[in-house]
Order: sequence, then structure tokens, then C-alpha cells
Amino acid sequence: MDQVEQRNIVIIGGGIIGCSVAYYLSRHPSYSTSTTNIIVLEASANGVAQGASGKAGGLVAKWAYPREIVDISFPEHVKLAEEHNGAERWGWRFVGCGSWEGEGEGEGEAFSESGSGVGKGGKRKSLEKTLGFDASTVAPESRAAKGLPDDLTWVKEELTTSYSPMSGPDGTAQVHPYLFTTSMLDLAKEKGVQLVEGTAISVEQVNRRVTGVTYRDRSDSNCIKTLPATHVVLSAGAWSPSIIPSLPIAATRAHSVTIHPKADVTISPYVLFTEILLPHSLSASPEIYARPGNEVYVCGPGDDSTLPGNVDDVEIDLAACQSITNQVASISQELREGAVDKRQACFLPVVRTGGGPIIGEAEKIAKGLYIATGHTCWGICNAPGTAKVIAGLIMERKARLRNLTKLAPSRFL
Repeated sequence: MDQVEQRNIVIIGGGIIGCSVAYYLSRHPSYSTSTTNIIVLEASANGVAQGASGKAGGLVAKWAYPREIVDISFPEHVKLAEEHNGAERWGWRFVGCGSWEGEGEGEGEAFSESGSGVGKGGKRKSLEKTLGFDASTVAPESRAAKGLPDDLTWVKEELTTSYSPMSGPDGTAQVHPYLFTTSMLDLAKEKGVQLVEGTAISVEQVNRRVTGVTYRDRSDSNCIKTLPATHVVLSAGAWSPSIIPSLPIAATRAHSVTIHPKADVTISPYVLFTEILLPHSLSASPEIYARPGNEVYVCGPGDDSTLPGNVDDVEIDLAACQSITNQVASISQELREGAVDKRQACFLPVVRTGGGPIIGEAEKIAKGLYIATGHTCWGICNAPGTAKVIAGLIMERKARLRNLTKLAPSRFL
């Protein structure tokens, strides 16, 4: 009789990648609580989804990048929403998505040179959200015409220079990132996955094979413990190099706000990538995401400020948040009259050498060590595909889905 392999899997990081990996492992046909123990190790004192996974826009797009993961992820998002009532549980829905160009209106200090939306202490960095968008898919006549969609009434038509759709009606969708992340973990916990609160210090190994994860207990900072592990998934986003210093991951901070328009205002489901010409010859490019529940999410540009040691210590520049609010108020009366609810900032993990994300087993470091980070602004979009690949590698010792060699850790480490 064949001996059943005992797996102790530790996932470092309770963001959308880590929580999705936990979900897909717990739904794998080979998974059983008698043979497989799964732990998600999270450093925040406030639970999972405290970084970019809880403060992102939540865009899910067929035109995102890289194609190898997008082509897996998008259908998985659809399946997850159908199976678990994602529309109600995490705000899944298809949305209109377009590039909007026009002028902003306003006066005074609101549009001074300091009103770029870049956080204090950092230099501007592009979030590269539209890098995967192929402009050739948009019909030329739609670019030539100014006409906004009939139901996009919450930006001023008289301030609009042009609007161009970026996908068809089934090409762009959205989720609420915090609700999606916490739902993935909750569904995984239903199958026996455990959450442990603590800060990972190191991945232990013997003869170049992982044996455990050493961490600092959240409830007692003087208490150092080690979780035994046969497999370790490093999915700590921008903090991943604190565990594996050779990972070429940089951190980009981005500020965002959420706005609740007045109760009698209807905000149609659109995501806008804007180019706004502001007074004083300034310009801005905030991204605007209409969400279910009469909420609008707006994010500004990135910056290269210093990454803190813990996600709970991310600094928020309130002036940057105000600048973002002023920018969208300059093109929308509905947003100008709305109430700002959240002012927040997060750090996105970016591969320093270009490309990415980094997905797969890092055998050069240790067998049983899997990397899943560097997703830039597409972590929410590409989480299901990434998780399905990692689960396949761990549970089947191979990824049968497609060739992912250009994302393999061996290319980056």
C-alpha cells in the first residue's frame, strides 16, 4: 500500500494572493484534512487584506497582463462568482471601462503645484495599469467621437474632450478587493485552513529543502516560534524580500480615497482612466471606479517612498488624498458633492527587472519554496490564476495549465 504524503503548507501573507492560494489548495481534489495542513501567516494586527489587497480598485480585465495568467484568472473569477454568489458577497459585476480626456474646472489652491496626488516623501511613479491594453482593439471612429455612453452621466459632458471604450461589455469586471480577499479566506477556513497571526522572520531549510517558517508571535513580540512546513508559499507582496532578500521586488506606494455620493444620486457602473487638464496648465490622471452600494473609489499616481517594516505602519499623506479628491471633483458634480469616506495608502509589489509576476517553485533556494509575488496593480485580477497554478504545483507537483516559464523564479533569482 502506497504511503500517503503528509503536507504541511505555510502561506506567508494574507493578501489576495495568499488567501486565494489557501482557497485553491483547500478545493483541490487531492486535499484532505487528514493529509494536508494549511496555515496562512499574517503579520497585521488587523487581520488579512490590510495592504494593497484591501485598498486596491478591484479591476478584473481580459486586457490585463501577463496573458499567461490573465487567460486563467478571468474565467476563474467568473466561476468563483457563480459558485459563491460573488455579486452579493464581494461585489462582482461587469462594468463599462474607458479612457476619458477632458478639462477640469475649479479655482484657487486646489490645483497648486503640490496637488498632483503624489504622496509626500516620494517621487512620482506610474502604476502602469493600462500597459496591457491594446489600443488597436478600439474602433477609430469611437476615438474620433466625443460621445459619452448614454448612461455615463456622472462626468460633465461639456468638460469632455473624448471618451474611448477599452473593452467590450464582457471584457472588464470588478470586485470589492477587501470583500473578495476576506471571502477567499473564509471559504478556505470552512475547509480547515487556519490563520496564524505573526510576522515571518525566515524560511527554515535542511539540505536545501524547506522544513519550516520561523515567525514572531503577534500576541507576544518576545515569543519566536517555528511552524513545521513541507511547502512554503511566499506571497507577502512588497514585503516578500524581507524573507528572501534576493527577490527583485520594489515597492510603489499609491494613495486612494472612497467617496459616497448623495443618496439620491445614481452612479452607473463605469471605470474611467482619466487625463484631466486642470487650471494653471496642470494635468492629472486619477482612476475612477464606480462600485456597488453607491461608492466610488479613486486612486492617484504611485510614488517611491520607503516601505515600512509592517503593513500597519504605512503612512498616509492626507494632502495627496485631498488632491485626488479635488481632481475628480473638477469633472463631476456628483463626486464634488459626495462625502469622502476613506483616505488610504498601500504599497504595490513591482519586479525591479521588469516583467513578472514571479510564480513558481524557487528550487535554486530550496525545494518546497514557492514564490507568488510581483503582481503590480493586477494582484486582484490575477490572484485566481496564480493560486490555481501554485495549488497545481504543490498538490500535483506540476502545473498542467500552460507554459509559465517566463514567470518562473529561476528567471529572477
